[in-house]
Amino acid sequence: MKTTTKLTGAAAALLSVALIAPTAPADAASKPAWTKNCTALHKKYPHGVGKVHARDKTSGKPVKNFKKSNKLYATAMKWNRGLDRDKDKIACEKK
Repeated sequence: MKTTTKLTGAAAALLSVALIAPTAPADAASKPAWTKNCTALHKKYPHGVGKVHARDKTSGKPVKNFKKSNKLYATAMKWNRGLDRDKDKIACEKK
């Protein structure tokens, strides 16, 4: 009788650990590779990605030839906010 109780307790313990264990988000697998860092983004978009009406913050000549897409910029910011460090709505701008 004790053996059955021990097995039932062990099974309950395993079940509770399985329910509590953290799981990865379902959409983590769909993370675009180009959002990893600026080097990866530049392979796909050489001059960066920005919102349609974004303006580059610079004291020199501003970058104007970045990919203009609100949707791509939102995707980049969803996965990696560090891509737009100066917060000018252009991720990884490069001349």
